[in-house]
Amino acid sequence: MQKIKQMGIFDDIFGNSDGYSDDLKEGKDFYMEKGYRVMTESYLINRGYCCSNGCRHCPYWPKAQKGNTRLRPGLTKKEH
Repeated sequence: MQKIKQMGIFDDIFGNSDGYSDDLKEGKDFYMEKGYRVMTESYLINRGYCCSNGCRHCPYWPKAQKGNTRLRPGLTKKEH
């Protein structure tokens, strides 16, 4: 698995480091598809907020509302 160390990928959106997106692990936090990084539902839940980019596995409801923290019914936050 590839390990990526970088500035948090959402730091530019929210203007601060959430510390959560700094050490992404391919296969657990994301997978690559056609050159795009697709974030997993587990990663998005544990990150704790919606980025409003329309992520394929967005666990928040309603979908794609920046800063939303309300999970879809039946989902719960799990330890990362």
